[in-house]
Amino acid sequence: MSTARPTPALSQVLTGCVVLVTADRRSGELASALTRRGATVRHAPALTIVPHEHDEELVLATKQVVADPPDVVVVTTGIGLRGWIEAADAAGHADELLEVLDRARIVARGPKARGAIQAAGLTADWVAESETSAEILELLLDEGVAGLRIAVQHHGAGADGLDTELAAAGADVTSLVVYRWGPTPDPVALRQSVRDAAAGEIDAVVFTSAPGAAAWLAAADDERVADGIRARCASGCLVAAAVGPVTAKPLQERGIEPIQPDRGRLGALVRRLVHHYEVAQSSAVLTAAGHLQVRRTVALLDGHVLPLSPSGLEVLRLLAGAHGQVVSRADVLRVLPGDSTDPHAAEVAVGRVRDAVGRGLVQTVVKRGYRLALA
Repeated sequence: MSTARPTPALSQVLTGCVVLVTADRRSGELASALTRRGATVRHAPALTIVPHEHDEELVLATKQVVADPPDVVVVTTGIGLRGWIEAADAAGHADELLEVLDRARIVARGPKARGAIQAAGLTADWVAESETSAEILELLLDEGVAGLRIAVQHHGAGADGLDTELAAAGADVTSLVVYRWGPTPDPVALRQSVRDAAAGEIDAVVFTSAPGAAAWLAAADDERVADGIRARCASGCLVAAAVGPVTAKPLQERGIEPIQPDRGRLGALVRRLVHHYEVAQSSAVLTAAGHLQVRRTVALLDGHVLPLSPSGLEVLRLLAGAHGQVVSRADVLRVLPGDSTDPHAAEVAVGRVRDAVGRGLVQTVVKRGYRLALA
């Protein structure tokens, strides 16, 4: 008889949440992880990655690195290092490049870069835990770089001034651009995503790169919905999630404070979003019937999905947003489809909500309207 324990089910705390993924690379992996936890995932990549595996300039720079090995190699991204080694392999120089890297001092910009270094069979001698080029620059300048040969692998947005600062301090710098950021592959989806985020059609937006975050915000500016997005984030109705402090910076500069994981990994980002909604679950509207959460596509009462129609969901959203205050029949009519002014239509809609959530949750206040029965 087998004694193996059953695998515990994943938390479905994201049930009813519409989560927007703005990444191009590894978006399928991220979407799958969110879907397994109950989320409805939309995809609108803000940028695309343009690889340079066959770029003649990159191949030439790699040959120079092999011929005149550097003392220090700065690895700014995991995908960049992997792409560099793949490009060298395609040109027949991978073994030589790995030998050169193994002899050099390797400096990594964060844990993802370190992971790629380890996957290549190499060892990072120092890691910038802040994931910033500024921390790398401070380390190297403090130690002194005059006369050193330094190879810098750029990330998609450039080297953040590393090249010029190190060269100004006397280093002989070789720059290697492995990939660049290109325009969104789906401009229509991108524009629609920022409009929907401002209109309340999205519960959370996930960012995995600083250029991607900046491009998504630029699209919001173009569609003139940036203020609406910022207001929804400030109210807590829209959650921004960033994979790390570098990715968070463009958002913070625009007055949006995203949630972040302790480690800059996609898995950690998903767990951080799940934890956020677990905490939100305990801080939802506390009604006489339990904790009520109204999300974009469903409402949950003590974690159970309520059988509501789209119009019933909007009525319950209105009542929950009032936090026990009275909502008039006119207010109810405004959230219903159509343009009816008949008070009876409001009564019918509220009656259907009562049927779905339990008769005691929605109270009638005579001659005034309706309200939720709070605990």
